[in-house]
Amino acid sequence: MVWYITAAVRLKLLVSVVDEEEAFSAFQGGCDILDVKNPYEGSLGANHPSLVRRIVERFKGKVEISATIGDLPNLPGTASLAALGATSLGVDYIKAGLLGVYDFKSALKLMSWIVEAVKEENVNVKVVACCYADYRLTGSLDPIHLPTVAYESGADGILIDVKTKGGKKVFEYLNIEQLAQIYSKAREFGLMTALAGGLDSEDVISVAKLKVDVLGVRRGVCDSSEWLYGRVRLEKVRDMKERILKLKTPP
Repeated sequence: MVWYITAAVRLKLLVSVVDEEEAFSAFQGGCDILDVKNPYEGSLGANHPSLVRRIVERFKGKVEISATIGDLPNLPGTASLAALGATSLGVDYIKAGLLGVYDFKSALKLMSWIVEAVKEENVNVKVVACCYADYRLTGSLDPIHLPTVAYESGADGILIDVKTKGGKKVFEYLNIEQLAQIYSKAREFGLMTALAGGLDSEDVISVAKLKVDVLGVRRGVCDSSEWLYGRVRLEKVRDMKERILKLKTPP
C-alpha cells in the first residue's frame, strides 16, 4: 500500500537511544539520525559525554548523530558550556530544550548564548531549539514563539516535543492546525523542522502532512510503552522506516 502526500516527502527518521546497543539497533533498522539522550533526566535529558563520543566514533559518516543537552533552566552560561562540550564530541546536531524560560526575551538570550558557543567551536554543527507542546503544564515558552526565537538567535532548526511523558502524544496538546502554523513560520525563516512526542508508526502520515523534515521517536520503536524502561528494537525501527519510504508524491 502506498500513501500519497501532497508535498514532496523528505522525512528523516530520528531515533533516540540510551546506549551503544540501542544505537546499533536503530542504525540497522534504517534510522537517518541517531539521537543520544538520557530519559531519566527528562524528555531532552543529556547523556554522559563518553557515550556520545563512543557512538560518534562508531557511527560517524554512516548516519547523522545528535545529542541533547537537557531540558534547560534559564541559565545561559550553564547551557552554553554544555552546548560547547557536546559540540566538541563531533556530533552533527545539538538539541536544546527551552524548559526554564517562559517569555520571548529570556528564550532568545538562552538560545543566543547556546548558538554562539556552538558556532564559535564548529560552524557546521546544527543547533536545534526545542519547545514543549505541553507548555501550559511546564510553565515554559509557548511554541508559537519558537520559530522567531530560533531565527533571531541564529539556530538552524526547531523541534516540538512533549515534556510530561504520561502516555499522551504531542497531538493531544497541540492540534494539527496549531502545529501547521508554527511549522509554516519556521519554513518561512528557512529553518529545519522536527516533531516528536509519543509518536509511533500510525502517526507517520499525520507528521508527513505537516511537511516537517524530521520525525523523532523513542517510545514508538521500543519493546514497551514504558518510556523509561523500554528498549529500542531493530524491527520496530525498520517498520517505521518502511512506512516513511512508502510515502510518495501524487503521480
